[in-house]
Formats: sequence, structure tokens, C-alpha cells
Amino acid sequence: MHPVMAALANPRRKVHRAVLTERAAQEIGAKLLGRVKHEIADMNAIARMLPDGAVHQGVAVQVEKLPKLDLEDLLSSTPDRDGAAGGVAGQRKIVVVLDQISDPHNVGAILRSAAAFGASAVVVQDRHAPPESGVLAKSASGALDAVPYVEVVNISRALEDLGRLGFWRIALAGDGEQSLQEAAHSGDVAIVLGSEGSGIRRLVREHCDVAAFIPIARSTESLNVSNAAAVTLYELRRA
Repeated sequence: MHPVMAALANPRRKVHRAVLTERAAQEIGAKLLGRVKHEIADMNAIARMLPDGAVHQGVAVQVEKLPKLDLEDLLSSTPDRDGAAGGVAGQRKIVVVLDQISDPHNVGAILRSAAAFGASAVVVQDRHAPPESGVLAKSASGALDAVPYVEVVNISRALEDLGRLGFWRIALAGDGEQSLQEAAHSGDVAIVLGSEGSGIRRLVREHCDVAAFIPIARSTESLNVSNAAAVTLYELRRA
């Protein structure tokens, strides 16, 4: 229900069709449904339209992928009161950069945390990131339509652009030279997270200003990347 309502509320999202139960239509409301062609169906009919095992809560929408965003244009925009133009007014900007994290569940969870802590954007490499899909949208629970999801050709080049825009670039790594608290400067920050298997690539790490670690118990090797993102975003916003 949450990703569907977020998609319907997003003026940048082109929605072709919605199929939903009467109960779901009442919950979503006429205001959101007024912008799209929709039809009422029962739960079984909706289930037959979706992949096996999909839990749909009585609603499905057919949408187009969001228009591509330019990272520099996005971050150069003046944020509005709700942060829709690249940040939250009066707060520093935080950009989350994902280096070859391909699991849509992890990326969706990171998007959800990014929305919760007012991140300006989530940046991914176009060839090594999950595409916009029902799985990603559902994992993000509406955040895919709330936080700019920026695809770039080259992560290192994107970090160069962020540095030129005045962002302090932090690579999150278990062998970092500073704790996250020590590395969290007060200005705009780009936090880089790598895949759980291979971590951040060497060239990407070299384009960061510092590598930082999250202090955890020695008995635990590492955190899931989406959990690490949530902890990091909380610390950066708190600082």
C-alpha cells in the first residue's frame, strides 16, 4: 500500500493503470485515485497479475520508470521546506553513494532510511544496481518516490563532482582510520557504502576524503549494509 500511495502522490511518476479492491480504494482515497485510470477487482484477480508469491494488499499499479536526474543539478537546487529539491532546508545535505550493491531488498531498505533521515539523494551506478521494480519499491516502502534515486555511469566521477560541490566524502569501511563520529564533519557529507562481499572498490575509496568505521563488538564481524546505512545516517544527522 505504501509504495502505491507514494507513486500516486508523486507528480514526477507517470502511472498508467491501477487495479485494486474496494477496501484498498477506500484506504487510498479518491484524491489520489483521481489521477489514474483504475478498476476494482478481487484479491485473486490481482494476484494473477503479479509474480507468484507477491503480497499485494489488494492493490497493484503499472508505472513508468522515474525520469533520470542529474546529480549536480539536483544538489544545486534550493531545497524546499520538505527537502524535495535535494535536501532539508536549514540542515546539511547528506548523499548516500552505493558502490555495486545489487540486492533490491538492501537498496530498498537504504532508501527507506534515507527518507527517514532526510538524505538528499541515493546515488548508484547504472550497470551495477537493481532496476526500479516492484521488489525495490516494496522494500523501500514509498521511499523510491520520496528520495531521488540517481543513476550515474561512474561512481568515482560522481564523487569528484560531489567534492567539487563541497561535500566531505566518507567511505564506510571496517578498516577505516577514524570512527564515524570522528569523521562526521559539520558540512555537507557524502557517505559511500560498498557491497557486503567485496566492500568499496579501491578506486572509489581513493576518491573519498576519509575512511571511517562503525564501532561494533569484536565478536561481530560486520553489520548488514542496510543496517550500517541506518546507523550512519542517524550519526550524521545527530552530529
